Amino acid sequence: MASGPSLSENGRIQTRAVKLYMDGALGSRGAALLDPYADAPTSGLLMMKRAETSAFLERALKAGIQINTHAIGDKANQMLLDWYKDAFDAVDAADRGVENPRWRIEHAQILDPDDMDRFAEMGVIASMQPSHAIGDLHFAPFRLGQERLVGAYAWKTLLDKGTMIVAGSDAPVERGDPMIEFYAAVGRMDLNGFSAQGWHPEQAVDRMTALKMFTLWPAVASFQEDEIGSITVGKRADFSAFSKDIMRVPVADIPQTHAVLTIIDGEIVYRAGM
Repeated sequence: MASGPSLSENGRIQTRAVKLYMDGALGSRGAALLDPYADAPTSGLLMMKRAETSAFLERALKAGIQINTHAIGDKANQMLLDWYKDAFDAVDAADRGVENPRWRIEHAQILDPDDMDRFAEMGVIASMQPSHAIGDLHFAPFRLGQERLVGAYAWKTLLDKGTMIVAGSDAPVERGDPMIEFYAAVGRMDLNGFSAQGWHPEQAVDRMTALKMFTLWPAVASFQEDEIGSITVGKRADFSAFSKDIMRVPVADIPQTHAVLTIIDGEIVYRAGM
């Protein structure tokens, strides 16, 4: 394994991570669960084996490679946290290519409540996509049952425990519209304003937190907090202006908001009407 990031010529694309896959998806009942699905006699599937994965994780730590692993079900997340911990314990900080590796779990959708403290304790970043909670609400209660929804898409609980959450879109699985993602994070309802029974509206986040989930914290998760992620003197001028103030308008108006100006590294790359 090579160490250190690889940058594109203009510095806008950074390659420093390897993505692994622990389990499948919830919709297809491939997410690995601790107990069987509520609507089918299966517990999902696992796509990696501990022995071969543990050796890979240790090599990645020594080489300074960031690991971002897809894990959706509570069993997959629990096992992955165990494997991450094994690697962290096996490789002293002095022997790592990067002392704080900022490893991530991609999706972290369904968690056993007993595992939620472990993200912050281990410094593992939860990379989550808010729109999953408005698309999945139409089938997740049937897949999981009401009891397991306590640990589903649990943004606020993870944040309160000190976990860093970086928010994305999971495009092209989801639409990739940042306004829909922001709406989902603060509203936790589908685009028609519907929320399922037991969908835990208390897991929605406030708007300032949502803003950080889409800006500053992803910069930290990609080791770029000194360059991007906030409008700060000395950082690259990367920002967008929108047709509505998403920090103030009614939540229902957020998805109708659109970009009117986008600047990347100080260059105007989009202006409405251009």
